[in-house]
Amino acid sequence: MTSSAGTASHRQQPGIEGGRSRGRTRTLVAFSLLILLFLLAVLVSLSWSSVRLPLDEVARVLLGLQAERDAWTTIILDVRLPRVITATLVGIALGLAGLQMQAVFRNPLASPYTLGVVSGASLGAALIIIVLPGLTVGLYRDTATASAIAQAVSGVGLVVGASLGAGAVLLAMLVVASIVRDMVIVLLLGVVLSALIGALVTVLVFFADPDQTRLFVEWGFGSFHRVRWDDATLFVFAVGIGGAVAALSMKQLNALLMGENYARSMGLNVRRARTLTLTSASILAGAVVAFAGPIAFLGIAIPHITRGIFGSADHRILVPGSALTGASVALGCGLLAEMPHSNLTLPVNAATAIVGGPIAFWVLLRMRRGWGL
Repeated sequence: MTSSAGTASHRQQPGIEGGRSRGRTRTLVAFSLLILLFLLAVLVSLSWSSVRLPLDEVARVLLGLQAERDAWTTIILDVRLPRVITATLVGIALGLAGLQMQAVFRNPLASPYTLGVVSGASLGAALIIIVLPGLTVGLYRDTATASAIAQAVSGVGLVVGASLGAGAVLLAMLVVASIVRDMVIVLLLGVVLSALIGALVTVLVFFADPDQTRLFVEWGFGSFHRVRWDDATLFVFAVGIGGAVAALSMKQLNALLMGENYARSMGLNVRRARTLTLTSASILAGAVVAFAGPIAFLGIAIPHITRGIFGSADHRILVPGSALTGASVALGCGLLAEMPHSNLTLPVNAATAIVGGPIAFWVLLRMRRGWGL
């Protein structure tokens, strides 16, 4: 009997090791292909737009060499490279934020958009764009001084306001989730809260100055063109903080995905882990809303694309994978919005809806049929 069991164990062991080896090979190949795809997306984004630039000239400029035409250097370094950096940061931030929220809420539809986080960030941004100028005008009789003060704090103020708005909504949803326990109801309540916040933003816009209304509406379309070199440092800093928290909490995310009881049995402080994770997600979502506007669908789509690529639910793989996938997908959406060889530029939200909408639809069908992730 013992000999038979030992023989069976001996037969199973090579199969297990072979499966692990295939899994490692798939992961390595997937990461290699994603890195190549990201680099290709960067080069194509720098080359294709209303004016197509030769790829070899783009490479020369990136290497610090002189391009054939001085205008090409200006276009690449001052116009397109900040746009590419913005798209990369947006993709990383929304990919990680969506992944964190889906792990915390254990729901494939959880994202900064579906839980009302983007609406909260939009409210914070609206207060900065619409209310702040009015406050400064009330405090300073000199219109020029008031305008200068409002402009000086607008960059940092947008990030702080959007992050606080996102964090407030996340905190509210976390409290609701601890009481209700039914994640479907939590999602529906998130939709209701998002609608209420949207109504409040509508009231602010209705009473705002026409110029402020125009700025807010344009901001709401989403764009990768707003960030310049002076703003990039703050954006990188905000995404870096959120990304560092996500990288340091990969094991905690795995435990949270298995349920509260399992996480506690592993010695995890569930409340602290949730708070830290959702704080990170709010910073990431708030930074994106502040610098690029309320970008839709990427937060829900990127984690599912990453799981499909790697065939894994291990966050030690999904965290860096979502960052790479998000960067490449966002660059692709930015390229689609640019409409190469055309002087027209679509709102980024239109491009992200084209890419992310079908994925969200597919996820809903999987949930309806009872399939796993």
